[in-house]
Amino acid sequence: MKKLSTDQIDRALKEFPGWKLVNDMLEKSFTFNDFKEAFSVMTHIAFECEKQDHHPNWENVYNSLSIKLSTHDADGITQKDIDLAKSIEKIVAQS
Repeated sequence: MKKLSTDQIDRALKEFPGWKLVNDMLEKSFTFNDFKEAFSVMTHIAFECEKQDHHPNWENVYNSLSIKLSTHDADGITQKDIDLAKSIEKIVAQS
């Protein structure tokens, strides 16, 4: 998969408030009501990641979830990352 240019990434991120490009990774943090809600959302995201065969770097501390997306094979951001960010946004919005 081809690495996206900075302009392509910037255009795509306009659709996803809160996502930022940091060190060649898309990053966003989410806050939930409690650990149970955060973990539930993580579980839903995990199933979607498996479906897309694309997996984030993430960290969960109590009610917070930090996600970083990058396509390691391409050494940067690809359409796979944009697609997964879109899916994550849908999952979080439904929680």
